[in-house]
Amino acid sequence: MSDTALRHRLAERGVDRQLLLLVPGLACVLALFVYPFAYGIGLSFQPASGGVLGAYRAFFTDAYQRDTIATTLGLALPAAILNVAASVPIAYLMRGRFRGKRFLTTILVVPITLGTVLTAEGLLNYLGPTGWFNRALMSIGVIDEPVRLTNNYWGVFFSLVITGFPFAFLLILSYLSGIDPTLERAAATLGAGRWQRFSRITLPLLAPGLATTFCLTFVLAFSVFPSAVLVGDPAGSTRVVSIAAYHAAYEAYDYPLGSAIAVIMGVVELVVVAVVLGLRSLFYTGSTGGKG
Repeated sequence: MSDTALRHRLAERGVDRQLLLLVPGLACVLALFVYPFAYGIGLSFQPASGGVLGAYRAFFTDAYQRDTIATTLGLALPAAILNVAASVPIAYLMRGRFRGKRFLTTILVVPITLGTVLTAEGLLNYLGPTGWFNRALMSIGVIDEPVRLTNNYWGVFFSLVITGFPFAFLLILSYLSGIDPTLERAAATLGAGRWQRFSRITLPLLAPGLATTFCLTFVLAFSVFPSAVLVGDPAGSTRVVSIAAYHAAYEAYDYPLGSAIAVIMGVVELVVVAVVLGLRSLFYTGSTGGKG
């Protein structure tokens, strides 16, 4: 069979030379994601003792390790909910065109450029025991001693909100820009008020975007590590799953246990994402509508 005939036969089946452009990307995914993921799963089933499931048994039978799941969920879920809830009204008000919109958007997404370490340093300088916030309250007599807002749950929570809000805001703003504004204008001509237009038109159309945004911000928050160390209590109230995995692998040198904890972390994330997406499909089955 000639080369030309072979190309024609492959083209009829939807295979052409343009598919070769996928090879570099596919190779990167296999080398940097699939192989490490599969290797980690395999390693988690090879503990030094306890059988195939020994590492998982060691994690779930140790309350100090097992409780890290609840601790991480207690940080990630509220942070993701707050970021999404705060982004909706701000993005809704900013979806139109007005003077200074670009500047205001830039201000809102600046935390993306700061990084976790710089954000933590700012929180310590502002909300720490000797920070500006406590000194200001003490100087005007509101409090007699500093309020502890860092090196505990609240320090990590504030860090997750600051770093996660820009992502939620940009995602929701993009979803809102894809909703046809003529739908609301048509409802307004029929006498619908501002709240009715938002709750009965915009919000239902935005629901798929809200679910996706929540999933992404939750995964981002659930993988918290630097904030839990820098502005939290890594040995106590903010000992999250990622810290447990790090300690197991790089302090105790128990790589199977560290891999097992990482797998458990991924499974918990998948369960939450599956529940959210399942609820989305249950309550909303239409398209996002609009221009996007």
